[in-house]
Amino acid sequence: MNPTEQPQDGEIAGNPYDELRALLARLEATMKAADLWRMDTPSPQAFMSVEPFCVDHMDMGQWLRFVFIARLQALCDARAPFPAKCEVAPAIEAWLKDARPERRVAMTEVIREIDTLITTH
Repeated sequence: MNPTEQPQDGEIAGNPYDELRALLARLEATMKAADLWRMDTPSPQAFMSVEPFCVDHMDMGQWLRFVFIARLQALCDARAPFPAKCEVAPAIEAWLKDARPERRVAMTEVIREIDTLITTH
């Protein structure tokens, strides 16, 4: 959407950082609604993991909340460049493969939107 266009249904007006902030707020709300938000904070050592998604020290919910969301919010605060590519949705789909369909769909939908926004900016 260019700056002179009006947002369509479901579209967020503003710059990519505002769009990302709105999507992160939606992800947080979705996680809370699915009872996936309340959890223990990982140990400081867990954040030093070099494994994808910190799988050796965190479950996916912890990684989403304490790494993915936190780092993307910091990126927005700093107005830092977006990563060249973001492909988190497949990992979320695998993590939620046995979850209720409405939970799985809501989570993967917002993550796909985040993936797309980051990859296209």
